[in-house]
Amino acid sequence: MNTVNEWFFFNDPINVKTCNKLKRLASKSWEASAVDVKKDHSPEERKTGRQADFKSDLKTRISDIAWTNEQWVYDLIWPYMLRANEDAGWRYDITSAESAQITRYKKGGFYSWHRDGFNDHLSKYNQPDNPWVHEKVRKLSMTILLNDSFEGGEFEVMTYNKGKGVKQQPFENPITGQVIVFPSFMEHRVAPVTKGTRYSAVIWFLGPPMR
Repeated sequence: MNTVNEWFFFNDPINVKTCNKLKRLASKSWEASAVDVKKDHSPEERKTGRQADFKSDLKTRISDIAWTNEQWVYDLIWPYMLRANEDAGWRYDITSAESAQITRYKKGGFYSWHRDGFNDHLSKYNQPDNPWVHEKVRKLSMTILLNDSFEGGEFEVMTYNKGKGVKQQPFENPITGQVIVFPSFMEHRVAPVTKGTRYSAVIWFLGPPMR
């Protein structure tokens, strides 16, 4: 495992058999991805929590996604999160995780610079029927690369030094099964895939907003 600046990745990848099992979870349930296009909060949302507005935006993201809540997936990824959260020194209060997203980027697919979430009260979920999510925020994000038979599609993060953005690639030589964990407010992207198809699993870990 290694900590580099604001992210944490594991040197020992998840085995190929398990990665293929994760891919198969999505084989019959792909749907076009969407992004949250909402830019601001209403006065009511500042009190009760922001309501997202997910729509297709081909200038921001082109990919296919599928979702899973299978328990074995959480049993697999939870220890990785715990170790990264402790060893990286974040030690965030993590209480649950969202559904795992399996993502497919075909040739030309990409996801431009974005943040997965913020730790403030304005970002908390307002879903009273879902106690795992309600009034919680995304604190840590995890990406698992499920294959390496593609070109392009680099996972990149943006760090800042004296106000200047610095683009970095955590993995110089990506291989199947690599795991990276990073704070959800960190800017990142998936560069356009130029050949083949890129598969990944993404999981967001939640906890109460910062005070």
